[in-house]
Amino acid sequence: MAKEKVGVVGAGLMGAEIALVFALSGHEVLLSDTGEAPLAAALERLGRALDRGIQRGFYKDEDKPLALSRITTTVPLDPFAACDFVTEAVFEDEGVKAATYKKLDALCKPACILASNTSTIPISSLAAAVRRSRRAGFIGTHYFSPVSRMKLVEVIPAFDTSEATVMTTLRLCQDAGKVPIRVKDVAGFAVNRALHAFVIEAVRLVEEGVVSPDDFDTACRLGLGHAIGPFELMDQVSSSLCLQVQEILQDAYGERFRPPALLKQKVRAGHDGRRAGVGWRVPAGKT
Repeated sequence: MAKEKVGVVGAGLMGAEIALVFALSGHEVLLSDTGEAPLAAALERLGRALDRGIQRGFYKDEDKPLALSRITTTVPLDPFAACDFVTEAVFEDEGVKAATYKKLDALCKPACILASNTSTIPISSLAAAVRRSRRAGFIGTHYFSPVSRMKLVEVIPAFDTSEATVMTTLRLCQDAGKVPIRVKDVAGFAVNRALHAFVIEAVRLVEEGVVSPDDFDTACRLGLGHAIGPFELMDQVSSSLCLQVQEILQDAYGERFRPPALLKQKVRAGHDGRRAGVGWRVPAGKT
């Protein structure tokens, strides 16, 4: 049976690697962004990621040319009319996502499944951007960074998502080498609700002078068995994104998710992590 044609809208850190994992599993993938420059940069990043994976034994030498040959890039969304499964991975803003879905709703065939990689926004809210007749094929698929290495995907049905859409999505995630879990459609889903409660308390510990970011990350690795600590994580994904997520969670659940003052101050100061060149542990730390 021929594999489904997969589309990904948004060629940032998450979207490009979502495209990569589907290409590695044999799917033809269409990757879109706002211009040729971000698309070229995404392919360069993927090439480097594949090279690192080959050096570490995660991939074979032949995987790189095969995977990259299966990814086609486009700026206009018109070619998405041929896709069977489209993942949106644009900026974490409900308005931006809704505008993207309105375009896809007009272009994609009726049987095409539309999925969102949002980490926090309820899927039923996003599904309201498409026609009611398409909402049975609308679902959330929350991947974790780096997508090429992290196995987990939260699969989130919206109010109107059909069971057939859920089963197809679970199969496609498994086909891409992921371990999907089914999660109820609530703000933050499961993992981010627990994670950001932990991150907020970690920042408060630093605010109060109880521990340094470096030492707390060490404690999490050696005392809790975490792969990385919360401050290294914030430097990787950006403090501004963490603040944005916490503001959404605070709106949904109240004071328990109020972002700490120190996190807001770091974001306002431009201490946004690895991409900014300065953060909690960058450049002095070990990230």
